[in-house]
Amino acid sequence: MDQPSGRSFMQVLCEKYSPENFPYRRGPGMGVHVPATPQGSPMKDRLNLPSVLVLNSCGITCAGDENEIAAFCAHVSELDLSDNKLEDWHEVSKIVSNVPHLEFLNLSSNPLSLSVLERRCAGSFAGVRKLVLNNSKASWETVHTILQELPDLEELFLCLNDYETVSCSPVCCQSLKLLHITDNNLQDWTEIRKLGIMFPSLDTLILANNNLTTIEESEDSLARLFPNLRSINLHKSAGLHCWEDIDKLNSFPKLEEVKLLGIPLLQSYTTEERRKLLIARLPSIVKLNGSIVADGEREDSERFFIRYYMEFPEEEVPFRYHQLVTKYGKLEPLAVVDLRPQSSVKVEVHFQDKVEEMSIRLDQTVAELKKHLKTVVQLSTSNMLLFYLDQEAPFGPEEMKYSSRALHSYGIRDGDKIYVEPRMK
Repeated sequence: MDQPSGRSFMQVLCEKYSPENFPYRRGPGMGVHVPATPQGSPMKDRLNLPSVLVLNSCGITCAGDENEIAAFCAHVSELDLSDNKLEDWHEVSKIVSNVPHLEFLNLSSNPLSLSVLERRCAGSFAGVRKLVLNNSKASWETVHTILQELPDLEELFLCLNDYETVSCSPVCCQSLKLLHITDNNLQDWTEIRKLGIMFPSLDTLILANNNLTTIEESEDSLARLFPNLRSINLHKSAGLHCWEDIDKLNSFPKLEEVKLLGIPLLQSYTTEERRKLLIARLPSIVKLNGSIVADGEREDSERFFIRYYMEFPEEEVPFRYHQLVTKYGKLEPLAVVDLRPQSSVKVEVHFQDKVEEMSIRLDQTVAELKKHLKTVVQLSTSNMLLFYLDQEAPFGPEEMKYSSRALHSYGIRDGDKIYVEPRMK
């Protein structure tokens, strides 16, 4: 059902959390514990507000009465205003400036690109630590203004904003630890390097679903640009097509977690080969594609890497191969062991004073074997007794008395013996 347009933040707040509605609303994230002591809202007898307010998809276009916002939201720390109709940063500022303890703000899918964010408005966001601007089409000028006014910002979400380039901010944001900038169109590495310049303290960089091409940067430069990067997500980076791009990730001095799924370079390998080759090439990572890399798995992967490249021409062998040969030595190729069960064996068939070597199928039953032997021993199947002698068994022949039993269940091997005797009448 479509929400009516032109609704204020305060109007929606009163409707959703009124005593008539809110105590009976139940579901994920809707339950509220109302302590006995005041929460900081003098009108608490009218509204019971949690510290986390979720007001997404409510048709909000403006703030409403600022005094009432201040009265009700003094204790609020998280606010989700995603998928509303806020297009004026001044209205957003009126809301945020009256929520003094706000740390998390989600403004995703609001048409905020229709207005300019002035620095005095951005100042009202000063206490926010996590800001979500996904699908807001926020310009880089807007982002720069926010960065200058949010000294404690730690996490920034800029997904689905149609960015093809990155515009450097005039000042660095030293506080930012996580940047989520997926589903844009950032193709050239020269744009990604600007993120390192702007955010020197970056711990986590999520670049999934961009069209990133080759990493054109020297090892020393990568180390300087991202000195604190611990985790990078490059899922579906369509332009990564050579192993040298993967090797470049070793230049990040603190990198320990990598996500690399859906890139063309890896498509021709099996799942096992992909994981082992990546682990062997990235010696410092402790988590790959969300899974912990155990010590035993690392050694197995590095040994696999040596054997994988040992037959390659010298000019195609990666440098990492020589490092691992120094670590483990030159390894012998693994023996090829066929673990498939035998389908047939050669046995000696003894009947009276005759011995004949025969090849018999192990997937047949005792009854089927008797039919096969009928022409050899000149006995009818009903008048035939079979005994199996394992050449290594200490207990003598075993009668094969069950007609429906499969021959492979006896463990028959080449060289074993089968004795045929007529049934005594």
